[in-house]
Amino acid sequence: MLYLPVLIKSYDPWNKSKLIGQKLPLKLPEICAIRIQLQLKHKIKELALFNLAIDRKLRSCDLVTLKVRDVTNENSILPRTMIPQQKTKKPVQFEITEQTRDSISKWIALRVLVSSDYLFSTRQYHRLVHKWVGLGPTSHFIELI
Repeated sequence: MLYLPVLIKSYDPWNKSKLIGQKLPLKLPEICAIRIQLQLKHKIKELALFNLAIDRKLRSCDLVTLKVRDVTNENSILPRTMIPQQKTKKPVQFEITEQTRDSISKWIALRVLVSSDYLFSTRQYHRLVHKWVGLGPTSHFIELI
């Protein structure tokens, strides 16, 4: 009987030399630097999304389900609101800081959103998050903003 050697190609794993898993949280100076850069570049959508995500510590699934009516009352942004969490179904109440209210107000005015509209789409959120965290160190993120 004749045995032929089996040729096995060696593949590098997809995560070789890549940092995977949970990332370290942003520090306060990094958060301030990001906000300033977003303001200077007039990135209204990114600033509104960043402020809501950072200030309120909302999960992404909760953030993309926010509708204009969840954060507004007639023509003003609410200082406090309550939404049910997608994961636990429990209502969570949170304050909306003045800085966040200002950025949300500008975003709503820019897009001419009505009360039944979502504040952000899932696609917008994922694009921005990939841009923000997919770059590695925060200094690279700030350069690209």
